[in-house]
Amino acid sequence: MRLNKYIAHHSSYSRREADKAITDGYVRINGEIVDNPATQVNEGEDIVYVSGKQITVRDKYTVIVYNKPKGELVTKSDPRGRKTIYDSLEKQYKHYVPIGRLDFATEGLLLLTDASKVATALMNSHLERVYKVKIKGPITKEMEDAMMNGLELSDATAGGHSHSKITSMTFSPFIGYKIHKSEQNYSILKIAIAEGQNREIRRFFAHFGAEVADLKRVSFAEIELNNLPTGKVRFLSRSEYSALFTFMKEVKKKDREKAK
Repeated sequence: MRLNKYIAHHSSYSRREADKAITDGYVRINGEIVDNPATQVNEGEDIVYVSGKQITVRDKYTVIVYNKPKGELVTKSDPRGRKTIYDSLEKQYKHYVPIGRLDFATEGLLLLTDASKVATALMNSHLERVYKVKIKGPITKEMEDAMMNGLELSDATAGGHSHSKITSMTFSPFIGYKIHKSEQNYSILKIAIAEGQNREIRRFFAHFGAEVADLKRVSFAEIELNNLPTGKVRFLSRSEYSALFTFMKEVKKKDREKAK
């Protein structure tokens, strides 16, 4: 793991504060001063000190649910000065990392954690993500066929951000979908997918000429948004943590098997 990331994940330092401490010469690895934020750290082996205080690897971790409103970026800062989730989150969560992304116009359930291993495992998982979607126009047979059978696009730029470098995309079959309304002006449906690709849902429907008017994530695996008010945070429930612990054990087991 990169040194700056290691410090940010295992202390109250932000990534920017970690970078400054490193470049200013306040960080030692195994007794030697290191001034490169990209230096690799072996967790469990290397001993890291910042300003004379040892950074302790956290075995325990915390995950929070944030009901992200529209109009916030999931990033630490924006060069254009737009609002980010960290402008709304309390100070105690400033070092938490988001598990995946919701784009500027998307709202709903966003998970954040103080443990990089949890963030990585969940982001790379194929756990179910459920969204409520409102699109302009009717739901067509072609859309339903693609939802059931998957879709491969050599040109998936429609629906993507204008500055995105992603041009092609493969969409796996949806885990499921339910149509609540399908009319000429607009349609509403709930979909369940197992991936979190860049603007995946917007690109999917844009391929069929349908613009996504509203998009809200309502669950991630066993973790539900429920009645959490917009812009508010909650901790995981006991049952949600139990499901997450079970998932992380399986990830650890698979990692050990791969290492053999």
